[in-house]
Amino acid sequence: MIRFLLQICILLIVLPVYCQAPIFTAQDTLRGSITDERAWWDLSYYNLDIEVNPEERYISGRNTIRYKVLSENQVIQIDLQSPLTITKITQDGYDLVFNSIGNAHWVTLLKPQKIGEYNELIVNYLGRPKEADNAPWDGGFSWSTDKNGNPFVATSCQGLGASVWWPNKDHMYDEVDSMAINVTVPKNLMDVSNGRLREIEEGANSKTYHWFVANPINNYGVNVNIGDYVYFGEIFEGENGPLSMDYYVLRDNLDLAEKQFKQAGLMMEAFEHWFGPYPFYEDGFKLVEVPYLGMEHQSSVTYGNKYQNGYLGTDLSGSGWGLKFDFIIIHESGHEWFANNITYKDIADMWIHESFTAYSENLYLDYYFGPEASAEYVIGTRSRIRNDRPIIGIYGVNYKGSGDMYYKGANMLHTLRQLLEDDEKWRQILRGLNKEFYHQTVTTNQIENYLSEQTKIDLTAFFNQYLRTTQIPVLEFSLQNNAIKYRYTNIVRDFDMPVRIKVNDHEQWLFPKAEWQTENLNNKGSNEVLVDENFYILVKNLSD
Repeated sequence: MIRFLLQICILLIVLPVYCQAPIFTAQDTLRGSITDERAWWDLSYYNLDIEVNPEERYISGRNTIRYKVLSENQVIQIDLQSPLTITKITQDGYDLVFNSIGNAHWVTLLKPQKIGEYNELIVNYLGRPKEADNAPWDGGFSWSTDKNGNPFVATSCQGLGASVWWPNKDHMYDEVDSMAINVTVPKNLMDVSNGRLREIEEGANSKTYHWFVANPINNYGVNVNIGDYVYFGEIFEGENGPLSMDYYVLRDNLDLAEKQFKQAGLMMEAFEHWFGPYPFYEDGFKLVEVPYLGMEHQSSVTYGNKYQNGYLGTDLSGSGWGLKFDFIIIHESGHEWFANNITYKDIADMWIHESFTAYSENLYLDYYFGPEASAEYVIGTRSRIRNDRPIIGIYGVNYKGSGDMYYKGANMLHTLRQLLEDDEKWRQILRGLNKEFYHQTVTTNQIENYLSEQTKIDLTAFFNQYLRTTQIPVLEFSLQNNAIKYRYTNIVRDFDMPVRIKVNDHEQWLFPKAEWQTENLNNKGSNEVLVDENFYILVKNLSD
């Protein structure tokens, strides 16, 4: 704990912008770090059984946790958030003693934990889970009704953690290999969860929906969606063969959905082009209507954009191009590649999810409307960048970075694309990311190193600039006869990103550094210099 506090103090000294960060507690460390009680075992399989009572806003159930022993230990950490209560934990039929500090529960195991063995733990629990105040940003259970008075219920829990509604190993570094999700609901309702539906079990007054996820899945990607749903679907002929695309919407919205969800197939075509095959063919793809805006739950993407283009009818870029697509269908589905296929190990690296997925919005436009539309859209989103704090957060305490991870991150990637001058090479790098880190949890350093290797550019200073500071490079220049004098200011050490300019409509590259440089311009006579807007920098013409 002393070492942890010293690390925080160093961060506060080195990065003054973090001075507004909250004071972290022991609970933050227990939630956000790989504790000794987590590190010794590797997740293999979850079997989650849950009964949901919408009328009482009450749940009960159990989770069977199968794991592989990596090193000897007799204490295991299980996470479940208040006000839910663990009623019993067993292994091999024996009741186990556990001690709780807040949302972390340490279970003392009776059976010797031998390296290489697979063991199971069954955690029983119940209670009224936290209600989402502003889903999906402040998550939990969303309890609502449709316009016919039927219960309309959904879960969302990124950041807050899946332990807000079910007991698990609630840290992103360890994804379970496969999972069964069995949800019991009132007989007049349907549950839609992740993966494929294997069976519907009929009870006297209930139905139990048995879903199975064949691929690794992160905890926050697991969801429950309950309503008076109707189904329609289609088959997409994808790179890896036929892909089932299934849609579950409220009964009264079927006509709207059949029209709006045509964009799902368009999305899949564009994103397989840019990012490679959809990562979860075995589990299929679903769009599921929910009572909040939407979320990237794996193979069960949730939708609440009210069947309109834009972000609730608004163009986030101000360019007009944001009204050419349904923001939730495109953005949340983009997360299937960046969040669900490639997943951060620590939420401090959440930019890996959000920067690439925000960037996917303009790649969708690029595929259907061309590079100019794509560029106008992403450049338009710069008005939403605040530069309030760095994009990367603080590690080990479940603390994400600035919301600029969306559109500052997208503009960073758009800028990187310009440095290659080869769109096909850039496309192969994006596809390569999803192949290299297929179904893996990763760190920022892994992504940075991969991009440096593949672009054959040392991007260390580039990422330090855009991810780890709030400074935007300023290109200062002045014109002197037929020459340009220029330099960068407001930059980190060794930042030397080339930039493209136009001189009287003739393209030319500059290679600015912190020191002044002078270069002859390619065109003779009076010169008009325009710096390419595709580079996310500020420009100061000292000649004016």
